[in-house]
Amino acid sequence: MTAPLDEARTDADEPSGGAVGAGRAFAVMLVITGLAGILASWVITLDKFSLLKDPDFDPACSFNPIVSCGSVMKSEQAEAFGAPNPMIGLVAYGIVVCVGMSLLARARFPRWYWLTFNAGTLFGVGFVTWLMYQSLYNINALCLWCCLAWVATIVMFWYVTAHNVRNDFLPAPAAVRGFVEEFPWVLPVLHIGVIGMLILTRWWEFWTS
Repeated sequence: MTAPLDEARTDADEPSGGAVGAGRAFAVMLVITGLAGILASWVITLDKFSLLKDPDFDPACSFNPIVSCGSVMKSEQAEAFGAPNPMIGLVAYGIVVCVGMSLLARARFPRWYWLTFNAGTLFGVGFVTWLMYQSLYNINALCLWCCLAWVATIVMFWYVTAHNVRNDFLPAPAAVRGFVEEFPWVLPVLHIGVIGMLILTRWWEFWTS
């Protein structure tokens, strides 16, 4: 059975003069995941400013010792590149929304553009994987808004990769191309499921107590 995002493909998916567009559902997915990332980044940014004004500020998403946004925001990892991570997210997710909106307007982009976009999402998924590891095993706390950004980044990465494989922008065997053509949802679901299992097992005693 073909996945919903593939069912919505149009002739904009077919190469034309080296430029390729995407179906409406794919574009909407980029807009939704981009907006989810912006929302998460915006809320975390506001809470970060509140923490800078008042070190005793307790973010609304801090529910217990494990689900504690404040602990994550106060960590060194929250400023991995010298600036608060969510401020970088506001820019990065904003770009994703712009790409999605352009595709809704039936824009077409050349191969180099799609590969550059894919590289950006690859960096994003690598960064959130690092942040996930830090949260689980070094900071020992979770931020729910961060989790939303993780999910959004993972979904957009796998679907953009599948899009590039389908259009032969990324080399892949015929079997792999056929798989992502029919089941592009499998890899993001598995990826998110693995993270869910890691979170569950990391604090198993806490969740079950």
